[in-house]
Amino acid sequence: MTIVTIVTTVPTLRIAIAQFNAVVGDLAGNAQRILDFAARAQAAGADVLLTPELALCGYPPEDLLLRPDFYRAVARELAALAATVPIPLVLGHPTQYEGRRYNAASLLSNGRVVATYFKHRLPNYEVFDEERYFDSGHEPCLIELKGVRCGLAICADVWSAGAAESAAFAGAELLLTLNASPFHVDKQARRYQVLRERVTATGRPMVYANLVGGQDELVFDGASCALDAQGRITHQLPSFEECLGLVDYCDGHLLPGQLSPLPDRTAQVYAALRCGVADYLGKNNFPGAIIGLSGGIDSALTLAIAVDALGADKVRAVMMPSPWTAQMSLDDSREMVRRLGVQYDEIPIAGAMEQFAVLLASTFAPLGQKPAWDTTDENLQARIRGMLLMALSNRTGRIVLTTGNKSEMAVGYATLYGDMAGGFAVIKDVAKTLVYDLARWRNGVSDIIPDNIITRPPSAELKPEQTDQDTLPPYDVLDAIIAAYMERDESPRQMIAAGLPEEAVRKVVGMLKKNEYKRRQSPVGIRITQRGFGKDWRYPITSGYLDEY
Repeated sequence: MTIVTIVTTVPTLRIAIAQFNAVVGDLAGNAQRILDFAARAQAAGADVLLTPELALCGYPPEDLLLRPDFYRAVARELAALAATVPIPLVLGHPTQYEGRRYNAASLLSNGRVVATYFKHRLPNYEVFDEERYFDSGHEPCLIELKGVRCGLAICADVWSAGAAESAAFAGAELLLTLNASPFHVDKQARRYQVLRERVTATGRPMVYANLVGGQDELVFDGASCALDAQGRITHQLPSFEECLGLVDYCDGHLLPGQLSPLPDRTAQVYAALRCGVADYLGKNNFPGAIIGLSGGIDSALTLAIAVDALGADKVRAVMMPSPWTAQMSLDDSREMVRRLGVQYDEIPIAGAMEQFAVLLASTFAPLGQKPAWDTTDENLQARIRGMLLMALSNRTGRIVLTTGNKSEMAVGYATLYGDMAGGFAVIKDVAKTLVYDLARWRNGVSDIIPDNIITRPPSAELKPEQTDQDTLPPYDVLDAIIAAYMERDESPRQMIAAGLPEEAVRKVVGMLKKNEYKRRQSPVGIRITQRGFGKDWRYPITSGYLDEY
């Protein structure tokens, strides 16, 4: 007797994730990058390529989305992609339909647009203002790939209940999510929590494709992933780098795959800052950067990040000592640029200070007896330095990177048209205490910041024997107050009840409110917290509101 065994092979659906760095508005360039990813995905045996949210135009396109010609250009690129892409493609793009604008995801296959999904949830908080641009979709969209019914979702659709559940109810076996989720500290842990909530609610596994790269103040970390129906991470792509990920789905399950380790908290922040600098200069075609060194921790960290992002050959450091600059500051700056190998100049400003004193003497005389020393003299030093840096910028085409941190931006411990002069604020959203953590972390990679810079008391060196704590609370107290008031919207009463000293709370909150006018004139800077002084901070300059004490 002969026994015949028939083995039935269940087909595997291979999903490729294009974790790539889009350039906002560069439709042709982004389309070509997507085609390159599609060719790589085809070579790897993928059945479909999944892109991030609004991959065709980059995120966020902001008021480009109000231009009718922008949608016509998008439509042309969409049709060209459909005609040339070698495998099915799930593409994020904006679209106009029946007089309305939508954040969309379309399946492109066999030369045409097979199906289109309109994003349901339009975030209008933090850095997002999608309600300004888009209308909401309301219907689920299922696409069938190798016999598997896949439900589409776009970013915020999985951050609250509704859209994903609707797709599952309609018959989706697998959820494909397109995302442009910007980085901030501890963001990935929050993403895991939210994605597990959707997976639990729907009982469906999920593939999550996220954008990577810097766009003005935002940085997208990638870190695309996949979760099985039990909420376990089956795939984790790397952070802050482009890559092609492959996810296999077979017989109702995601098969285990690539699990790249995520950097620790400090390493993630450093990577975000490096990425933000590289992309801001690269995408805007700046040939390099200029940084004013002071011998202090902020300019040292900014220099380290710039060199790591751009290369030493594209960074120029300038030291502009005054009569109050300590020899230690000069020595440490010279040592750091020696270690890094960057171009370095020293331009003493004592002569310029004397000339300004002469020029202003007759104008100041009618105002009465001149004080021995005041902020006028301090600010003149900063503004002389700002003028010199901007002159070098104009002559070379390189952008000046400012070196002020979040603690300083909060309380106005910076000079308009002086140390605030420049084009991009690298550590604008980095609190002073975190500046020290980042410097120590970077020295753990290779020893480039002299120990004196990290260990000496911080000082602006604008007058003899000056330290920051002459006018500011200790930085651990200052940063705690800023985080409570500015990032978490706590009232002074709550902060004092939590144990922060009342005198410091009153002083810092008053300084924070008083200096809004300065922040409005500061350069754009990289956002690394859940709330930075940028798109998600919109406080009035003129305000009579009295806080709750």
